[in-house]
Amino acid sequence: MDKNRIKYLTKAGIIAAIYAVLTIFLMPISYGPVQFRISEALTVLPFVEPAAIWGLFIGCIFANYFGGLGWVDIVFGSLTTLVAAYLTSKMPNKYLAVLPPIFLNAFVVAIWVQQFIGQEVKIKGLSPYWITVGTIGFGEFVTAGILGIMLLTIYERIQK
Repeated sequence: MDKNRIKYLTKAGIIAAIYAVLTIFLMPISYGPVQFRISEALTVLPFVEPAAIWGLFIGCIFANYFGGLGWVDIVFGSLTTLVAAYLTSKMPNKYLAVLPPIFLNAFVVAIWVQQFIGQEVKIKGLSPYWITVGTIGFGEFVTAGILGIMLLTIYERIQK
């Protein structure tokens, strides 16, 4: 194996480990209809680091294994992260790079989270799906949006 391949796999492995450990360690706020996965700040890394695409995917598989929503979340939640990571890598700037994880998690992950959690909350006729879209979207905005931009800003400063 050449040096570049080893470097790529090492970066992907480190990102996977950080994502999984942060999510699992902060379990009380990482899962459910209202989630603040601090690890989601890492979802902007594909904008600057291609190895982050696979690292986030693998890390999400491990994290979702411990989440309690079963194979649906393990498979489809992780695939959602993979697609979001790929789209993030194609964004023209760091501010747009936060949009794929925010929107995909809000609209896709909410499909099964609201089913498994069984939200009974009704707000002016809104279905549990739309409530879950809002709560997951808000959590993603804070973690991927705000913390993610902070992470990219720090990364840029270190690179200079």
